[in-house]
Amino acid sequence: MKLWPILALSLTTATLLTACSNGSSGAANPATTSSPNSPTTNNPSTTQPSATQPSSTQPSKPVATESNPPGDIPDNQAFVTFTASGFAVKVPEGWARSNTPTTTSFTDKLNRIEVSSTPATTAPTPQSVTSKLVPDLRRTVPRFTMGKVSQVTRPAGQVVLITYQGDSAQDPVTGKVVRDAFERYVFYRAGKQLSLTLAGPVNADNVDPWKIVSDSVRWL
Repeated sequence: MKLWPILALSLTTATLLTACSNGSSGAANPATTSSPNSPTTNNPSTTQPSATQPSSTQPSKPVATESNPPGDIPDNQAFVTFTASGFAVKVPEGWARSNTPTTTSFTDKLNRIEVSSTPATTAPTPQSVTSKLVPDLRRTVPRFTMGKVSQVTRPAGQVVLITYQGDSAQDPVTGKVVRDAFERYVFYRAGKQLSLTLAGPVNADNVDPWKIVSDSVRWL
């Protein structure tokens, strides 16, 4: 009996059955099927930035706006020269100006500059200012608190300086009263006395602007 044809037929049948079996199991194999919950490269949740890695598409934070304390005169404040009979002084540009028969004032928000000129027979001294001017200030400045009286040098010459504190006038709109710090300079030359008063809130840092003003006084 010839067995080769029968054996060949049996091998062919076995091969076909094996191929069909492998094709069916490959389609049902869960390892090759994408699950809806499995992360893929197209899943948005896998492309979001982490907490420590900000996205490059997020807007940058705006630069903080500089904020000055109340009463601080800006560092870029411009000054102009005010000229009166016999003297000149620099004052901040743009401040409101007002006049009385004896005094010229410049104001802006919480700050104030006053200049006045009067005849005088002798130059002021710390002693004369303490005995004559300080009592007047105690009567006219609300809640007056004395600082000190000293003699200082400015380009215009020797000057008597008085420092003190007091309450400002009540704001007509808000009704608020501000605690002010005062510098009052008393200049003298040839029978004329010039008083320069600089006032602003106690906590304001106006050392440099006030020095510009007091240094600028000159006699004409």
